Amino acid sequence: MSAILKNIKVSGVGCCLLDYLHNNISFASEAFGDYVSVKDGDGGLIPGKLVFANEFEKFSKQGFDAVIRKITGGKVADNTNVGGPAIVALLHVAQLLEGTGCTVRFYGGRGDDPAGEYLYKILKGTPLNIDNYRLLSGSTPSTVVLSDPDFNNGTGERIFINTIGAAENYSPVYLDSNFFSSDIVVFGATALVPAIHDSLTDLLIKARLNGCVTVVNTVYDFRNQKANPDKKWPLGKDDRSYANIDLLVTNHEEAQRLSGQKTLAKAMETFRSLGTGAVVVTNGVENITLFAQENSIFQKVELNEMPVSDAIFKELKEGYPGDTTGCGDNFAGGLILSIVKQLQKEVSKLDLTEACTWAIVSGGFSCFYLGGTYYQERSGEKLEQIIPYHKKYLKQIAHD
Repeated sequence: MSAILKNIKVSGVGCCLLDYLHNNISFASEAFGDYVSVKDGDGGLIPGKLVFANEFEKFSKQGFDAVIRKITGGKVADNTNVGGPAIVALLHVAQLLEGTGCTVRFYGGRGDDPAGEYLYKILKGTPLNIDNYRLLSGSTPSTVVLSDPDFNNGTGERIFINTIGAAENYSPVYLDSNFFSSDIVVFGATALVPAIHDSLTDLLIKARLNGCVTVVNTVYDFRNQKANPDKKWPLGKDDRSYANIDLLVTNHEEAQRLSGQKTLAKAMETFRSLGTGAVVVTNGVENITLFAQENSIFQKVELNEMPVSDAIFKELKEGYPGDTTGCGDNFAGGLILSIVKQLQKEVSKLDLTEACTWAIVSGGFSCFYLGGTYYQERSGEKLEQIIPYHKKYLKQIAHD
């Protein structure tokens, strides 16, 4: 007789928006070159980073739509997709857990406009619970994503131009008792939901006191970078946030800016000294870096690296028309998925390395479709396609 698995509840809050994806935009073109940043935080474009649309308008001294038409050659977006590190990660978890009895909820806000209605209709057709996806005044948050698949020797890179819109009006008061009674709470890209981001310290402390596993996955914090380009980015009121994070998921540059350190090694030591339970840092197609403290919910992992998936990387290098949008978001989703599966088994300590195997193939698989969100035609479709890559990856690292 098979063991009865616990039904795990996941609740996440943060960024949900419409991505307008423009593929095959050359960052080396003359049209693009006119809008390249001169210094960090000035509102210009930098590969791999995010800028706010209103700041980009100030930098370019032109209307936003006119500049986008110039950069894209007047072409319409190649795709319009559900985007945002919070919603994409949670969608991934919900899709791969569908039918297991586990619940994945999203808390966030959309605008009172056609774009908001469009987003709502799409999300209603997914296994993600959106009962707490609120209608707010203002425009629906959006991001114009410029993607150059040939950048960095063919590994690809993107630039994000974000309009916060109605997310400016999303408040911590919307996080109800169900949120704080979840097994896992996720704070995703809260730098794009200012009131949540500035309240992270208190929210993390409350979640921890309620026995929740706390996960934070970050995004480039243009607001604080512009306000204080030479200071480390704040994460809530103060550094108490870090001691109340079970798992911090970030990329190489964000780790340095959050820690105020110039190297990743020093950044990781800072997170460790601040009491963060575990940290996973991505770096494009390079190895991920991770650690888990002995007194955390994870088995202890000394500072270590893990490679990307050879199988996925090989297919992309052989000419598969990939897109890196949403890689980091799905990577975070893979981590959360594995935490859920391990909590279902009620293990005494979670295995961070195992979680990273699911994260790596989840992030890599997102390169096989345009945009961060995969639209299933049937339940279980995405899981079926990822499992073979996961099996290959386990063999890969077993031989390394």
